[in-house]
Amino acid sequence: MTVETLEAAGLRRMDDDNIGAFLSNQRVGVLGLPTESGPYMIPLSFGYDGDSALYFTFVGGSASRKQQLTEAAADATVLVYKVESMFHWESVLLQGSIEAVPESEWDDLAGVLDTAWRPELFRDAIEDGDITVYRFHIDEREGLRHAGLPPGFEPE
Repeated sequence: MTVETLEAAGLRRMDDDNIGAFLSNQRVGVLGLPTESGPYMIPLSFGYDGDSALYFTFVGGSASRKQQLTEAAADATVLVYKVESMFHWESVLLQGSIEAVPESEWDDLAGVLDTAWRPELFRDAIEDGDITVYRFHIDEREGLRHAGLPPGFEPE
């Protein structure tokens, strides 16, 4: 089934403004990093700069598999989604590249990084641990949403 086929049932493509608004209101997604055996998927909290980048932190240092894969990745994918019901959901798929942000820039990013959601466990680890801040440059974006009931289910 194609997106065009599903549009008859209420699926809509999101334009850049809708995608930006969606990313501005979300704080978690899934980062997909390439490996020889397929993508390595990582749940992720992020801050969005309102334009062309997501920012996130990893705790644990260079021994972490996710950090090793991130450092080695030329390209990556981020999926951000929100599901309220089977008839009301949104998803944005981002393609881009990742780079470590030099510590000298962290203070300038405090406003963006502070918007990232983190479980309390990770907040404590960030204060005590070895962290790295990453920038995900958004090169391509695609968003889809379904809001409402499909044809034939609307009330009379």
